[in-house]
Amino acid sequence: MAKLNVLIQVNISQEASKSGVAPEEVAGLVKQIIALPNLNLRGLMAIPEIEDDFGKQLNVFTKMQKLLHSLQADYPFMDTLSMGMSSDMQAAIVAGSTMVRIGTAIFGARQYL
Repeated sequence: MAKLNVLIQVNISQEASKSGVAPEEVAGLVKQIIALPNLNLRGLMAIPEIEDDFGKQLNVFTKMQKLLHSLQADYPFMDTLSMGMSSDMQAAIVAGSTMVRIGTAIFGARQYL
């Protein structure tokens, strides 16, 4: 069986309503995950607080980029930084995102019943 590729979700905005580990907990979780034989840790992901201001978006995404870069010194195999969705993907890409989620830009806004 092939290893399952995984990302660590970081609660970079420290929102109570969001999932993910706090930035200061990431290094410890990396050590735990790489010890698991069926998982292949690829990197980090984040879904930050919704923000319309490009500069504020970029600030949050840059924190994620710095966190990944600090980990890559010891774990160079971590090559994925998944952050940014339809509303903030430009800032995410500028900050180094390697994977964005762009459903709304492709399919339109969700229709809630």
